[in-house]
Parts: sequence; C-alpha cells; structure tokens
Amino acid sequence: MNSLLNQPRVDHAVSLILNGKRLSAQVDARTLLVELIREEAGLTGTHIGCDTSQCGACVVHFNGNSIKSCTMLALQADGGKVETVESLAKPDALHPLQQAFTECHALQCGYCTPGMLMSSLDLLQKKNTPSESKIREWLDGNICRCTGYNNIVKAIGQAGAVMQSQGAEQGGQAHESL
Repeated sequence: MNSLLNQPRVDHAVSLILNGKRLSAQVDARTLLVELIREEAGLTGTHIGCDTSQCGACVVHFNGNSIKSCTMLALQADGGKVETVESLAKPDALHPLQQAFTECHALQCGYCTPGMLMSSLDLLQKKNTPSESKIREWLDGNICRCTGYNNIVKAIGQAGAVMQSQGAEQGGQAHESL
C-alpha cells in the first residue's frame, strides 16, 4: 500500500512578504499556507476552523485578494504578498473595521472574526459603500455560529463609511467594479 501520507518529508524553500516583512522557510510540499502562517511565522490570528474550505476562518489576503489559506499550498504563495488580520491595527489605533466590529457588537466568541475582517476588508477595498445585500453575498463563504450576521453586516457598512471618509481625506478611493 503506497500512501502519500507515508511519504518522507521533502523540504522546499518558500519566500514571501508576510504583513510587510520577508518570511523565508523550508516547508514540505504538502504544507498549507495557513500552517505556514500559524506554525512557521507564529501568527495565530488566522484560524483553522473546518479543514474543508467552508467556514472562512482562515481568510487572508494574497496579492491583494481574499483567499482561504486552508486551500492554498505554502509553495503556491512563493514570491507573493500575504496580509493577515495582524496587519490591520496600528500600534495606536484599531483599523476602522475592527473599531466598527467592536462598536456594533459584531463578534461574540471571536473565532470567525479574523476571517470576517479580512473578507470584509477585501470587499470594502473593491467597493466603497456596498449594499446590505452585497455584504451578505460577499460573506457567503464565512460562517459565524454566534451572531446571526446582522451586527456583522451593520459593522461592515459603518466601517465602509469611515474608510470612504478617510480615503477621501487621503486622496484614495475603492474600485467600484462590483
């Protein structure tokens, strides 16, 4: 019986930019990006929730787009740019999404929150002020078992307004292609 699980580990070099810093590591070809983030980099904000790509707890940004890091091999990220939930807050202030989630009571147990934040940020970077239906559609791949989503949707709308105001002050704006 020849099983892939019984094959010896063969390490490969991977190098990427993680939250603005270079990360280089030796990983087995079967290592998932979420494992690299959590185990090699020690960033545990990205959660492993289901191992089946259903829950969205592992969402990160890869080269500017949200992806489920449990479905991507670490080697596929070689040369890329990865942003995790740890990249959001500044030392002296929460990101507007984090602030809105707090103010709108959009979290309870918090397990889904990192993935919700990263998915929501991707949406708000693509569309300044999405409708409630667009927010709900965008979050289709993120599961929350605690909140019922209403406060999450409210928080995303609130954060979008704040980010649009801040973007206008800084000369930036989202892409409105959605």
